[in-house]
Order: sequence, then C-alpha cells, then structure tokens
Amino acid sequence: MKKIILIIFVLSNSLIFSQVQVADKFFRDYAYIKASELYEEAVKKGDSSEHVLTRLGDCYYNNSNTQQAALWYGKAVNKYKDIQPEVIYKYIQSLKSLGEYEKANKWISKLRELEGANKRGNELEVLDFSKYQELSSTEGVYIKYDPLEINSEFSEFGAYVHDSTFYFASPRKSDLSKKKKVYKWNEEPFLDLFSATLSYQDDKVNITDIKPLPKAINSDYHEANIAITKDGKTMYFTRDNVDDRNKISYDKEGTSYLKIYKATKVGNTWGNVVDLPFNDKVFSTGHPALSADDKVLYFVSDREGGYGGTDIYSVERKASGTYGEPKNLGPKVNTSGREMFPFVAKDSTLYFSSDGHISLGLLDIFKSDILKDENAEPENLGAPFNSRFDDFSFYIDSEKEKGFFSSNRDEESNIDVMYQFETIQCKQTIKGIVYNKLDAIPEAEATVKILNEAGKEIDTITSNEKGEYSFEVDCEKKYTLIASKLDFREDIQQVATSKIHEDEIVQDLYITPLIIRNEIVINPIYFDFDKHNIRPDAAYELENIVTVMNNHPKMHIKIEAHTDSRGKDEYNMMLSDRRAKATRDYIISRGIDASRIESAIGYGESQLLNECSNGVKCSEEKHQENRRSKFLITNTYD
Repeated sequence: MKKIILIIFVLSNSLIFSQVQVADKFFRDYAYIKASELYEEAVKKGDSSEHVLTRLGDCYYNNSNTQQAALWYGKAVNKYKDIQPEVIYKYIQSLKSLGEYEKANKWISKLRELEGANKRGNELEVLDFSKYQELSSTEGVYIKYDPLEINSEFSEFGAYVHDSTFYFASPRKSDLSKKKKVYKWNEEPFLDLFSATLSYQDDKVNITDIKPLPKAINSDYHEANIAITKDGKTMYFTRDNVDDRNKISYDKEGTSYLKIYKATKVGNTWGNVVDLPFNDKVFSTGHPALSADDKVLYFVSDREGGYGGTDIYSVERKASGTYGEPKNLGPKVNTSGREMFPFVAKDSTLYFSSDGHISLGLLDIFKSDILKDENAEPENLGAPFNSRFDDFSFYIDSEKEKGFFSSNRDEESNIDVMYQFETIQCKQTIKGIVYNKLDAIPEAEATVKILNEAGKEIDTITSNEKGEYSFEVDCEKKYTLIASKLDFREDIQQVATSKIHEDEIVQDLYITPLIIRNEIVINPIYFDFDKHNIRPDAAYELENIVTVMNNHPKMHIKIEAHTDSRGKDEYNMMLSDRRAKATRDYIISRGIDASRIESAIGYGESQLLNECSNGVKCSEEKHQENRRSKFLITNTYD
C-alpha cells in the first residue's frame, strides 16, 4: 500500500512540475492570463514554491492587476525570507497603488535594509542607476538644442522674450558705446542689454535687427538680466551700483554691489530709471524675475540672514507701486551654495540655477513647484540642459516647450554661450499589416498588443479592414508585438526602435488559422521514444486545442494518432492508440467535457500520407509527415 501511495505521490509531483513548465512557456511568450491560470492550478495541487508565487505576482503585475499582484507577491515575501529585492519592490508598488501605504512603508524599510537606504531614492524611483547616471541620461526625453547664431566672440547670456522681442546681455560693441570700458575680471567690455526681433520659421529660430537698449538703460558698466511686466510698460534689470553721475559706487572696502533698477516705457522708449527700495550698498540684489501674474518679484541677494552664498527671495509688488518686505524662499530652494538666475514660466514653475543641490558639475539648472506647493522639492533638469560646467539663465515658453539657456560647456572657448532648445518626446511609429499566414490575405479585426521590455502591456488596438495596425512608441526601446484573433495561432515579434525622431518601422505580422475546414490544426506534438506520456512541449501545443474548444462550447472532435512505418505494424498500432488516449486525457484534464471527444484512436502506420511504407527508404522529413495527430471536427458547432 505504501508503495502505491509513493507512486501516486511521485506521479502527482511530476504532473505539477510538467504543468509549471507549460506555464513557464506561456509566461515566456507574454501570455500572462494563460500562464496565471496554469500557475494557479499548480498552487491548488500543492505547489506554493517561490517560483510559482512570484510568477503569479508577475503575471498580474504586468497586466496592471495590482490587487492580485499584491496578493501573490504578499504570499511570496511572507513565506520566503531570502526573496529577491525586485519582488519586494514590485510588491511595494502594488501596495501603494492600492493605497496600503502603511504596509508599503514596512516593506520600504525592509528593502532599504537589504539594499542600503539610498539605492532606490526617496520614492524608489532609481532602480539600478546612481543619481549621477540618472541626471546624465537623456533616455525617453529628447532635447534639441543648438548655439544661437547671434553669439559673438564674447560671453553672452540672459535670453528673455517678451511679445516677440528677444533680449539678452552682451559685452559686444554698440553704437552707444564706441569706446567701451573693459571689465578687469575677464578682460571683456562691460555688459549691455540688447533687443532683437524673434521669429520662428520651420522651427528654426530667427533673431534679427539686434540693437542696444537706450542710454537710460545701458551705462558704462554692467547691465543684465531683465524681466518685463505683461503689459510691457515696466522693466526690471540688474546694474552695477552707479551714482547720479553714472559712476560706479564702492563701499569702504572697495566693493561694488549689484542693484535692481526699474524702468518704465514712455512711448516706445525706456526711461525713468530708479533703483528699488530694498537695494543696499552693503550687499548685492539682482537677477529679477516676475511671477506669472506680475504680483511678485523674485530676485537674488547675498544679504544677511540667507542660507548660503546667494539666495532667491520674493517681494510683493503692490498696486500702489510700493513693495512688501523681501522674503527668503527657504531651504527647499536655497542651500549653503549659490542659487541664481530665477525665472518663472507661464505655468508658475520656478526655474533657477544652483551649485548647492546635487548636480552634474558647477551651476546646474533646476525646476521647482515651490510657488504652487510650499513642500515641493527641486528637480535637477539633467542632461542635456546641464553639464559638468556652468548652466544657467534658463527661459522657457511652457506652452511651446521652447526656450533658451546659457552655458560655458564649450571647453575650447570657455565663454558663456546662449543656446536655443525645444523639448521633444522622441517618438517613432511601429506599423504593419496582420496577414493570414496560409494565404497571405490581410486579416481585419485582429488584436495587436504591444509590450514594453519588461513584458508589460502598454497598448492594444484592432487591425482595420485592410489588416493595418499602428503604434506610436518611444525611441531607443525594445518592444514585443503580439497579433491574435479568435481561432488563430498568435504571431510574436520583437522590435527595437532607433534614435531617429519620427522614424517608421514596418513589422508585418502573420497569424495562423487553427481551424482549417473540418480540422483543428496545430504544430506536431512529440512523444519520447517508445513513450506515450504528454511532454511539456506537447502540452503547450495542446493548449491550442483547449482554447479552440473553449471558444466553441458546442464543438465535438475526434482524435487520431498516426505513426510512420518504422517498427512493427502491430506495435505501432498499439503505441499510437496509447498516445491518442493520452492526448484525449490531457484535454479532458484541462476542463473539456469528455463527451465532446467522440473518439481517440491510434491508426499506427495504416494511413500513410506518402510512399514511405515498410521497406522503403525515406528521409527523416518524409517519415515526419506520417507522424502526426489529427483533431477532426465532427459537428456543426456554431
């Protein structure tokens, strides 16, 4: 009796193992629903191994069913103490999507113990890369940028646009200053402010009619960094501290500080220049920027009470023309380093440069939602905006996603250069036609899925009347296409996109009908020599029979098994009959009612398809034609 129980136990475990192998094959082919069905059957039969539980979690996770994913990952992480961190990570993501934050926090702590507190970042966003690698990467976001053609031999920066007028700071010579003084710091002339006409043609920036601002604005010393109110009547700009005689003013230690000045427009001319009341002779105030509604002025200062070298401040612009008390933007923006060059976009995003936050090099450009959320953390824009050098003076039209910035990244010149940029999401098209593989006729209403490199489905469409399908995808990615249709064998193809924006990749797909006339046709199923048990590769094929019969609940079939002529006739007849019945038993075990299989008969070598009978020499390919299983439909089933 014990021997019988042991044999049954061994056979049972063998069946479970075989079923898991079949499930693994479906998982490999991204057929997660079918795989999960088989894995769950294995669990019901006693297999709660780490492999099965985590694969079940993966099946549901990749199909965005986080409730089931959390269920199976939870079983795995609670049962197996040395489980892979990646499983814990996906469990955390599933819990967070369900709002189970307390439980997620518990596993975040566990994950940090396993991997180190900082490996994945505060929100577990960084999986395999350091912060530096993350900031250096441009994967998924493409920035087209080029130096402006108007750049000169000198350092130039401060690009700013108002009503199609382009403003910038430059030490280039102008008609207003034939003999410009030289700034000893860099042996270049002092900066002046210039204006020009800005236009776009075929996405190319055209900057023409460059001219200096009037003498009321440009002195013999530095002017830079402007901001203009929406009505175009008030301009703020930075200037060296000059006195009434247009002479630079110094403190007792011989230091000259920057000030912000205000100018108003009289007709078409800027004039009536005054310095602002919160300027001082003992610290600098500069780099003005206006809020989207003009009600707040932002600026940079090294005044006492800040967090570091220079901080960004805000001050209210009152309707009376006066100003409130300057306020430091606080530690979410300001650091012990330098925060400079603020700019507020139309969407109220604050951009600034800093060398105090984590960066790629010197000054990096950051953005922050601090003006909308006081708890917002700054975000480094990363490459290509930022480099190992100074990157600053950022301007963007947030509606057009175009703008300008300055950088001294050109190692040969080592001067500040203005760059134009436009933000593009590098996109490509994967398209093609779904064909019936047997007759090369396009198949309408076929389902085409596209999966990302992790095997997660990201989109599904139906082919049109011409069999056509099309997906918009990201550049430099790997995708999997799966074409399917009721009663057809899927076609699975791998596609890799390139770096070329708007490139088109053609990938036709070929699905094979499983029902041809009165027969369900699958690939040959193989048995081990002199055996009739169903191997995993045979079970994988027989699942097509199960699928077709589930699609058509009234369908009845009969099964035929055939051998080639090698071996004794009687033996081949008995072997094929055992194989036919083993095939029948597998299909029944998958939930198909036994009454729907009218017969399962082996015909041995009695119905050869070619001349390869006893005593005739034939190739292996010829013999293979005769080794076959047939699944004949015996009724009208629809």
